[in-house]
Amino acid sequence: MATQVQPSSLSGLTDSEAKEFHAAYVQGFLAFTAVAVVAHLLVWLWRPWL
Repeated sequence: MATQVQPSSLSGLTDSEAKEFHAAYVQGFLAFTAVAVVAHLLVWLWRPWL
């Protein structure tokens, strides 16, 4: 008889999978934020709003 492994969280991810997902999520968020900051800077240099 096979033993079923119970998920350790509501997402069903193991601790190591959750840490790996979190690292990728944070990296993507930081990349998106960097692109947004550069875009805002370029627009501000083109047409300052302050």
